[in-house]
Amino acid sequence: MDKNFMSIFEKFVKEGKDKIQAAIDNNDKSEKTIINSNCKLKEMFDLRKTFIERMQKERPGSYPIPIPMKDLASKESQQVCRDLALRGVEEMFEALQHLKNWKPHKLTEDRTFNKEEFLEEIVDAFNYFMALLIVVDVDEEKLFKAYVKKDQKIRKRLDEGY
Repeated sequence: MDKNFMSIFEKFVKEGKDKIQAAIDNNDKSEKTIINSNCKLKEMFDLRKTFIERMQKERPGSYPIPIPMKDLASKESQQVCRDLALRGVEEMFEALQHLKNWKPHKLTEDRTFNKEEFLEEIVDAFNYFMALLIVVDVDEEKLFKAYVKKDQKIRKRLDEGY
């Protein structure tokens, strides 16, 4: 990854953390509102982590212990990863069932579409994918860095006529 970008990113993260601490120290509600609106991904990760912890207590065997898993090369760990990924894919297939007008050869059109149910299935899929990230020790900052790195790569491809 571009070293200049990483130094800018790390500075941005540090400044963000400093702003959060200053807001907490000063009890500045307007700043907290701004901060909270910018930390939705972290909140989503936290919600998923607490859900996993609750499942571990109430439904033993539903998630591995400990989380994050320590040995990602082990058969057991890879089975957990595969299972979570496939559950997410299954939920995406459930979301696709809400799309009725995708067949190019179909002459009739079904005008019913429940966006709320469609989104709910996508959220279900996202929850499994997020759980997968959590069990392999990827948090919101690691995900963001990987996302930016991949975004740079695909934009470079566009620039180069890929």
